[in-house]
Amino acid sequence: MVMAASAYASSISYTTNSPLTEFVAGINSLTLNSTAGQAGTITFEPNTSSTSGVPSNIDLGDFIMACPTCTTNQSTIFGAFTFDLLVDDTTDGATGEFVGTSTGGTVSSSSSTVQVNWQTPLFMGPGTINSMTGNFGTTIFDMVSPTSLIVAPNSGAIPGDTTIQGQLSATPEPAALSMIGGALLAFGFLRRKNFRRS
Repeated sequence: MVMAASAYASSISYTTNSPLTEFVAGINSLTLNSTAGQAGTITFEPNTSSTSGVPSNIDLGDFIMACPTCTTNQSTIFGAFTFDLLVDDTTDGATGEFVGTSTGGTVSSSSSTVQVNWQTPLFMGPGTINSMTGNFGTTIFDMVSPTSLIVAPNSGAIPGDTTIQGQLSATPEPAALSMIGGALLAFGFLRRKNFRRS
C-alpha cells in the first residue's frame, strides 16, 4: 500500500507570477486604486515560485490593503473590479486561470466590506478543466474558499494581508490504482488463509 501511495504522491512546482495575473477591465496591473475618499490601494503580491507536496495546502498569493490616511471615521471607497489569477504548474507545463469578481466596498482603518468572489469551477485539474495551455496531468489545484474577504489595513495576522489559499491534490495514476488493487487482493488472501487455519 505504501508503494502504491508513493507512486502518485509527488512535489509540484507552481507560480502565480504571470504577466496576466492582474486586475483587469482597463486596469491591467497588480494595483487597484480607490475611487473616492481617502487614497487607498489593493495590491496583489503573487507567489513567485513554490514547490509543494501532494496533497497539501498552498499559498496562491496575497492581496495587500493599504490606506495610510484612513481612520475609523475617514474611509476610502473601491469600485467594482475583476481579478484574473493565473496559476502556472511548472512541473506539468500547464497554465490555468481563476477569475474573481467584486462589487467593491468601503474600507476604514479597521474595517472592510471588499470581498472577491471566485467564479466556478473552483478547481483546475486533469484534462481541460480550467486549463489555458497544457495539461495538468494528475495535479488538481483547488481554491479553498469561493469568497476572499479583503481585510482592513490594520487587521489580520499581518496587517492588511489577505492570503489566497489553495490546495494541491492528485488523482491516482492507473498504475497506482492497480498496485492498490493488488495489495488489497493480497491482504484478502492472507486474511482468508489465516481464517481457515483457526
